[in-house]
Amino acid sequence: MEKFHPYHLVTLSPWPLTGALGGLFLLSGLVKTFYKEGGELMLLGLLVLIFTSIQWWRDVVREGSLLGDHVLTVVLGLKIGMLLFIVSEVFFFVSFFWAFFHSSLSPTLELGLIWPPYMVEGFNPFHVPLLNTSILLASGVSVTWCHHSLLKGDYEQGVVSLGITLFLGVYFTVLQAFEYYEAAFSISDSVYGASFFMATGFHGLHVLIGSTFLSVCLFRMLSLHFSKIHHFGFEAAAWYWHFVDVVWLFLFVSIYWWGK
Repeated sequence: MEKFHPYHLVTLSPWPLTGALGGLFLLSGLVKTFYKEGGELMLLGLLVLIFTSIQWWRDVVREGSLLGDHVLTVVLGLKIGMLLFIVSEVFFFVSFFWAFFHSSLSPTLELGLIWPPYMVEGFNPFHVPLLNTSILLASGVSVTWCHHSLLKGDYEQGVVSLGITLFLGVYFTVLQAFEYYEAAFSISDSVYGASFFMATGFHGLHVLIGSTFLSVCLFRMLSLHFSKIHHFGFEAAAWYWHFVDVVWLFLFVSIYWWGK
């Protein structure tokens, strides 16, 4: 059937339903795990979400790269949607910073009227945290290098620079896991431990998600899905990665350095 508009009307798909069910299973299983009733439902929900993500991304890649459904008008809508998603993520982290500053600027009697609370020893910001900061800043440079390579049509440089970005992202995750292992406090050590591990832990989760986005982009780049003028899949992943970098800078300055 011929259409007389530039928009992409998606076909019927089971993935929104399976994604919703996976989220329901994951959340319900997580609650059961908290009550020590087994993690089978949580594992099932995680597997359903992973399967749904793979299949849904496959369909979007086909629509954009092989079927030609992502014309300029559709890409504009995708860009607006990605920007709104990043804005929602900004406010997600604002809540963590709000909780941190609410407690640190006016520590209560229960905290010993000091910050960090009595008997809680924070990290030296100029050891692993500073190294992680330099790693993420370097990854921001390499992902920008990759973008400029795509704009010039130099796919070899694009693959190299994106591979460097992925390596730095994995390196950051390993160092953060090592930092958690060596921590002298836990998430149950007053509001300091709770705000620290919630903020840095969710940031670490976003690094893992961003690394997954970039790994998909690397596979697509090797499969020659991107061109000089049509590579929004990579642009969206790069925007997300820059957002992760900026959030870490705020975390480093406020929680690691100022809040120590």
